[in-house]
Amino acid sequence: MPSLHAIIPAGGAGTRLWPVSRAGHPKFLLDLTGSGRSLLQQTYDRLVPLVGTAGVNVITGARHRDAVVAQLPDLPGDQVVAEPAPRDSMPAIGLMAALIRRRDPDALVASFAADHLIRGEDRFQDAVRQAADVAREGFVTTIGLRPTSPSTAYGYIEAGDALTAAPDAATVLRFVEKPEVDLAREYLRAGTFRWNAGMFVSRADVMLDHLRREQPRLHAGIEEIAAAWGDSDRDAVLERTWPTLTKIAIDHALAEPVAAAGGVAMVRADFGWSDIGDFAAVSGAVHAGETDLGIVGDPRDVAAIDSSGIVVTSGRAVSLLGVDDIVVVDTPDALLVTTRARAQQVKELVDHWRDAGREDLL
Repeated sequence: MPSLHAIIPAGGAGTRLWPVSRAGHPKFLLDLTGSGRSLLQQTYDRLVPLVGTAGVNVITGARHRDAVVAQLPDLPGDQVVAEPAPRDSMPAIGLMAALIRRRDPDALVASFAADHLIRGEDRFQDAVRQAADVAREGFVTTIGLRPTSPSTAYGYIEAGDALTAAPDAATVLRFVEKPEVDLAREYLRAGTFRWNAGMFVSRADVMLDHLRREQPRLHAGIEEIAAAWGDSDRDAVLERTWPTLTKIAIDHALAEPVAAAGGVAMVRADFGWSDIGDFAAVSGAVHAGETDLGIVGDPRDVAAIDSSGIVVTSGRAVSLLGVDDIVVVDTPDALLVTTRARAQQVKELVDHWRDAGREDLL
């Protein structure tokens, strides 16, 4: 798809996956499924058939740029942009869209997180192609996944009327933050709601025009940086301007207000998807076998009798006896023991160690 350019925002610390995911080596750089490829590499692998290597662009933190380049050796270095500090997803995606538009005024840009897991890549690619067709009509287009459970870990998107631009396209009525379980059950029963996977496809000019209206100060800063990108003072402009950009997610900056004005569409998709947000999600992604025990690492390091859950090993022997639903994460300097039911709360431990001054564990 020559006009389509992929943007991969590679950020975040993955605190719910501590201690294997750390600020200096976050989850997108990790192989959490035993595939032999990190989540970032898997994202790259499924986008190349759609856009080619020349169409993949990554924006990541300055401390992670070298690791990203090492994991994606076929990607030209100028297609990996380092942001000086985290400012959430809208500044990152907006800057990449502005840079891409300067290279290709007719570009479509498509943003996909670096740390998600997708099964059924043929259906994913079909959804992206449909989203591109809808985006050409002037919509900011998202891909909504069919919910398989009343999850409270994901946001939801409510679909409106069908659109003719693509077989599975519909208008978007609203985006909904992560709901309580009773409301999530109502959404599931209604059949008009989809999980928000944070995937957006848009004409670059349309995205930036919306950004100028909704977030004029942020838009002006992004355009200032993009205008200096080919100049000798690029780094100085980036360092001076980036900290002044509004720290905001694309959902709040664009998706929600533009949807309220009728400018957002959705392609309803049905492929396997997870944001691998906690160890319960890792457990579901790893083949468990008859014992219902998922292992990330060398299975020879784990002995388990009458036990279920997930074990992440780093070479030390782990022995389990008669424990159910357990999460054991063993790293050289930290050990986590919890249950899959409490997996969403792991970030509270990160907060504890930060408050205790243990920066070495973060």
